[in-house]
Amino acid sequence: MSVADKRNTLLNARDIARAIQRMAKQVVDFAGGTDRLVLVGIQRRGVDLARRLGTLIADGDETVIPRGELDITLYRDDLQTIGPAPVVRRTDIPMELTDRCVMIVDDVLFTGRTVRAALAVLTDFGRPSRIGLCTLIDRGGRELPIQADIVGETVDAKPGDRVDVLLEERDGEDAVVLVRGSEE
Repeated sequence: MSVADKRNTLLNARDIARAIQRMAKQVVDFAGGTDRLVLVGIQRRGVDLARRLGTLIADGDETVIPRGELDITLYRDDLQTIGPAPVVRRTDIPMELTDRCVMIVDDVLFTGRTVRAALAVLTDFGRPSRIGLCTLIDRGGRELPIQADIVGETVDAKPGDRVDVLLEERDGEDAVVLVRGSEE
């Protein structure tokens, strides 16, 4: 099987734009409006998606939606397996989260371990009244009892597969690609 046979584009730029537009409306509904809403993107592509969601919500509501960036590296339960010098990115939560509705934003939900770590980090910034999870792709395969409140698209991926989210901000294009693994 060639490399091209293993790659399948699941979503193109238009599909992603439609999904994010729908997700923005669902985020506002989940939060009961924008008054107490805070979007927190998980590094890296979750930050980009949170920015896009915030822009869409603000355009519709003419308000600024507070956003934060979250790095979960030091809260991972597999930290010892990623080497002696893990890359730690920026965590920036620009406000107290107590009594706010926090929407965690990520690109792909897989095992649930990233979200578990994100929840642990958030407790360092206060006690939100509500926390939700918004993800562009839910690929299944959970190892923890975690599910997204808002999903752009559900993908049927096998354990050996990889789902790559490409975003214009980082990758020069918007696409979601399924890369078939060795397990067929």
